[in-house]
Order: sequence, then structure tokens, then C-alpha cells
Amino acid sequence: MFTGIVEKMGKVQAIRSVAGGDRQLMIAMDADWISRLEPGQSISINGTCLTVTECDQGAFGADVSMETLRVTTLGELKQDDAVNLELPLTLQAPLGGHLVSGHVDGVGIVRAIQDQARSKVIQIEAPMGLMRYIAPKGSICIDGVSLTVNRVDQAIFGSQHHSLYHANHDHWAICPRTESQSGGGSAGTVYRKPDAGRESKSMMLSCKMC
Repeated sequence: MFTGIVEKMGKVQAIRSVAGGDRQLMIAMDADWISRLEPGQSISINGTCLTVTECDQGAFGADVSMETLRVTTLGELKQDDAVNLELPLTLQAPLGGHLVSGHVDGVGIVRAIQDQARSKVIQIEAPMGLMRYIAPKGSICIDGVSLTVNRVDQAIFGSQHHSLYHANHDHWAICPRTESQSGGGSAGTVYRKPDAGRESKSMMLSCKMC
């Protein structure tokens, strides 16, 4: 389990093809952070829970299965891309975000990004099948970043958070696809209140370019 509070940003050093269609990501990191990893350990890369397969002084490897490539945006990563990283939650660590499983629920589309004071307001179109679980003031994890949903309107939800300034979201642009885990338009859009029967659960999305 993770919290959606990004600990570090790494850089894709290499992407290797593995027999059968899987891939291995090699992520470059500082040596002191690499020293906290060991093969077999879980790690969140852009919100997706992966298993560390190897470590050296400057990078670690993690395998990405064909199923994970299908349901996330990790297959669109390129060499030198930045990624959001988080180690698993421990019983001694504070739960600063919300409980995040690292299992991506779906891929959405960024429809608008606006600066607002020290925050950014992001409007994302999510798959209709997931919208029943997205509720105002509920939590959602976008590319490994824990956010709070502000507004919901049919297939669009809006979120605002200053923590995006401390995580990688450079590849988010208007109309990039995003993958999300949830929990628990444009300026001037009129949002409706969610239906009374709307449920809130912990969920996750990730962002990707169209």
C-alpha cells in the first residue's frame, strides 16, 4: 500500500524488451535512495505498484507485464522521462495522503489545467464506468499523486492541489490520456452535484499524452 505522497522523482535510464512482450524499466536515482531498495520489494512508479528486480549504485530495474502495459500509461514512457516514485507504506509512517493500492483502475483525458494561486486546477475526463466512484471531496490518485476531487460533472471531474509542484506532471497537457486510481471542461463550466447514489472508493488514474 502507498499514500500518493511522492517521495522522489527518478529518470528512465533504459527500457528493455523482455521475452513474451513484457518490459523492464531501468530508473536512475541517487545512490542513497537506491540503498533503500532490494530485489523483490514493491515500489510505486507513477502510481503503479511494481516489483524491484535489480539494483545497482545508480539505478534500479522493475518489470512491467503486458497486462500492466495495457491498463496503464507506463508503456508510453521514453528514455529520460521523469517518473514519480514512492516506497510502500509502513505501520510507523504517517498516512499523509490516502491509501493507494498501486492497481490502476483506468485511463482518463486531461481536459484543462489552470494555475490558481499556489495550486493547479486539473479537469480530467474519466471513463464513464468509473464515474460512479468519483465524488466531491473524495480522494483520487493521478500518476501516483494523491489529490482531492473538487467537482464532478458527468464524465469530468476537477481537482486542485499544490503537491503537483513537488511531483512530475510535465507530460500532462491538454488532452493527454491519464490513468487513475480513485478513492474514497474548462473555466466557466457548470458542474452538477453527483447523484445521491454515487459511491466513493479509493481509485487511481494515470496521465498520458494523446
